[in-house]
Amino acid sequence: MKLAICISQMKPGSILVTGSAGLIGSEVASYFASQGWLVIGIDNNQRAVFFGKDGDTAWNVSRLKEQHGNSYRHMSLDIRDRKGILEVFKEVRPNAIVHTAAQPSHDKASSIPFDDFDTNAVGTLNLIEATRLYCGDSPFIHLSTNKVYGDRPNSLEFTEKDLRWDFSSSKYKNGISEDFPIDQSMHSLFGASKTAADIVVQEYGRYFKIPTCCLRGGCLTGPSHSGVQLHGFLSYLTKCNTLNTEYTIYGYKGKQVRDNIHSSDVTRFIELFIHKPRIAEVYNLGGGRRNSCSILEAIRMIESCSGRKQSYIYNPENRMGDHICYISDLSKIKSHYPSWDITISLEYAVEEMVKSWIGRI
Repeated sequence: MKLAICISQMKPGSILVTGSAGLIGSEVASYFASQGWLVIGIDNNQRAVFFGKDGDTAWNVSRLKEQHGNSYRHMSLDIRDRKGILEVFKEVRPNAIVHTAAQPSHDKASSIPFDDFDTNAVGTLNLIEATRLYCGDSPFIHLSTNKVYGDRPNSLEFTEKDLRWDFSSSKYKNGISEDFPIDQSMHSLFGASKTAADIVVQEYGRYFKIPTCCLRGGCLTGPSHSGVQLHGFLSYLTKCNTLNTEYTIYGYKGKQVRDNIHSSDVTRFIELFIHKPRIAEVYNLGGGRRNSCSILEAIRMIESCSGRKQSYIYNPENRMGDHICYISDLSKIKSHYPSWDITISLEYAVEEMVKSWIGRI
């Protein structure tokens, strides 16, 4: 599997990005290409297979090629293709790897358990083993998820407010930290496959001394997000508002809370880790309390920005394993990388998404 790349003619830095047509992958690919890196993007548009035409991300590939020319090289390769992945790593030996490819839906996983596990767990193993064989000193950044904590956060005590649930104990005023338990809880099959990948990446870091980190994301968002009903609630909710489509709220009175982080703030941290990597680290990476909102609060925010009312129906049955309230405690990540912080507010991110969906429709 030849990329037609002469290694001796490469730019000083080469970075391999999986899921390069997705929200975080495309942001990372675009940023590093603009900084003079050679970006090898791996994405076979499996999202369109998982979610249909609404999940199609081919437009992002076209955008990357048009904007960055030869600085972005695209490969339509499935991360489950072990032989193909090994061949790419053997040829390219990238200076950094950012792994964002995944089956990303909490709900979809139950209907496609083999596809889900083979993509999320086995695909990750293929990539980290290829890293060990051919570029073991290169930083490996894995986009994990807060679903590794399963529904254990729901065992905490909560206070019901007018529009949201919140943690009752001051111990969690900053949110959930990385030492929160991850087992003996309901994860969803998606959460289980992502937990397997998370542990594998940690183990390769500890056992083989590879510089790795797992970023346990809250809700990741941004204008390049192709939100669908089963994944990407803030993007999908914005889309519903733009198209005047009814939205369904599942359980918890619509007061369930998520923290939201813009894709550019995720990319900024990834750059810092690449330049100053650590071994087998885990970070909760979300918007923190400042960028948290309930579904009801999100609806009000989007309505205020777009000027359009959002119709919705309420289903009292919550999604299995869904969090009542989840906020990422950013204390650890800020202590290790003091120059990093959230720079894009939730309000700005919503406004940006409203404009993006209007432009796409």
